[in-house]
Amino acid sequence: MRNLQKDDYLKIYETMVRIRAFDETAAELAESGELPGFVHPYSGEEAIAAGVCSELTDLDCIVSTHRGHGHIIAKGADIRKMFAELFGKATGYSGGRSGSMHIADFGRGIIGANGIVGAGLPIANGVAFALDYMGKDAVCVCFFGDGATNRGTFHEALNLASTWNLPTLFVNENNGFASTTPRLEAMNVARVAQRAAAYGMTGVTIDGNDVLAVKQATREAIGRVKSGGGQTLIECLTWRHHQHFIGDRTAYKDPAEQARWLSATMDPIPRFEALMIADGVCTASEIATLRDRAVSDILEAVLYGKESPDPDPSQICGHVYKEV
Repeated sequence: MRNLQKDDYLKIYETMVRIRAFDETAAELAESGELPGFVHPYSGEEAIAAGVCSELTDLDCIVSTHRGHGHIIAKGADIRKMFAELFGKATGYSGGRSGSMHIADFGRGIIGANGIVGAGLPIANGVAFALDYMGKDAVCVCFFGDGATNRGTFHEALNLASTWNLPTLFVNENNGFASTTPRLEAMNVARVAQRAAAYGMTGVTIDGNDVLAVKQATREAIGRVKSGGGQTLIECLTWRHHQHFIGDRTAYKDPAEQARWLSATMDPIPRFEALMIADGVCTASEIATLRDRAVSDILEAVLYGKESPDPDPSQICGHVYKEV
């Protein structure tokens, strides 16, 4: 898929560098103790969120994970409200109640991130059922890691989506570790995508650091489910640059393998930069301008978050139950 318009290339690239700048900044703030709670950086996996969400419409929905900033940004969330939420401020998406792992924006189809591994899978089916029931020409994408594929919710969700023919798209971000456990120590199949066959759906394994491969696989999967061809489990092979969360030790990672994945030929952002320059899409100067703009936007969002008011303690019980 290398026949896109220049604006499409640049939009995808800008999404990727925006995600990277957001999470590198969030990681620094967490390490310095300025951010409360946990931060699970998405750095290294940007091609998946950017590639998938570039194929989605405003009607389409996503269900995210504890490592969800990338998905949420790629779907168009307001980074100022995101940082305000991370700082626990009143102007955040949930008024400072949710922190990093539970950001939602229903108006943009961001149904929510979930701190519990595998929790989003049955939720995604519920959203997909609702979309189908209401006659919407839309899909619900569920993102999840390789660790989630060993939980019951994964198997139940794939079985139900297949049986009921729901417009659910399953996107596995296989970064090789379930928290600190290597994938091959927890499963006896070579690829997560092999598990799709048990539920009569298509399973594909792709290079998750190739944003155009992700985009192409997503387009095919959406076309398949909308044409009655069934669901797809897309396994995206990738690597997270940081710890499981900021503060976690990374002794379980092989330093040589870490260095290989962080190289310019593997890291999704410099890979895409090299492709755009080689194809004459843009110049190194244009790329630098986009990077600088992303960093500037993130710094402005951090300032907004820091300077936003704290929540009013008298409102601590608000939004626990829906008012009717």
